[in-house]
Amino acid sequence: MNKVNDCYTPNDVMMMLHNITPSNSVYYQVQKLQEGISEKVIAKDEFKEPIRNVCAVDVSYRNDLAYCSTVVVKKDSLEVLESVNVRCKVNYPYIPGLFLLREYEPIMNAVGLLKEKFDLLLVDGHGQLHPRRCGLACSIGVALSKPTIGVAKSLLCGTIRADHLIELDGQILGVMIGKNAKKPLYVSVGHKVSLKTAEKIVRELIVDDKSMPQPLLVAHINSKRLAKKEQP
Repeated sequence: MNKVNDCYTPNDVMMMLHNITPSNSVYYQVQKLQEGISEKVIAKDEFKEPIRNVCAVDVSYRNDLAYCSTVVVKKDSLEVLESVNVRCKVNYPYIPGLFLLREYEPIMNAVGLLKEKFDLLLVDGHGQLHPRRCGLACSIGVALSKPTIGVAKSLLCGTIRADHLIELDGQILGVMIGKNAKKPLYVSVGHKVSLKTAEKIVRELIVDDKSMPQPLLVAHINSKRLAKKEQP
């Protein structure tokens, strides 16, 4: 396996996904891949400050097609610097905990088309708050070797404590933001960022009591609009 800084490269993961056989063992194969990636996740701050540009990705679906929107914004002003949209065929159904199967390829394709550089990535999905400590945000972050935060709209696993921290098997792996909001967020480490910093950054990017950080909201709207636009 090719390694860059002791990480899985984007092509490594893509090749492993393409080599997964369409059988009952497919889920086991992906789970083993996740377990391998989880060992590479760095759950501490490893980035240069200040963070200037933030990238966000979101994927919407229509039938067997995935529509991925990627945006790069200035962290301070939230000005959109670049937006890239891609469409690709989806070969697997939605399976909780296995977003990697459906969303890795469209996200990597979209991010690969960006011209603007970014310092940190927000992924619409879980990071370490995952049964195998490897949600979509971890897979993307490790492959890109970029500081990455998982921001999910639903809880996959774990117990929410009174202080809003989320515990799984005795470990603090996430934090819930917006307890009294209609749509709370579940934030966790993707790669090269601590949970404390991840929470701080996500809070800073939420504008006017919106339900999600602004960069992800823009990507979400773009992907939904693209999927709707292509309806027959």
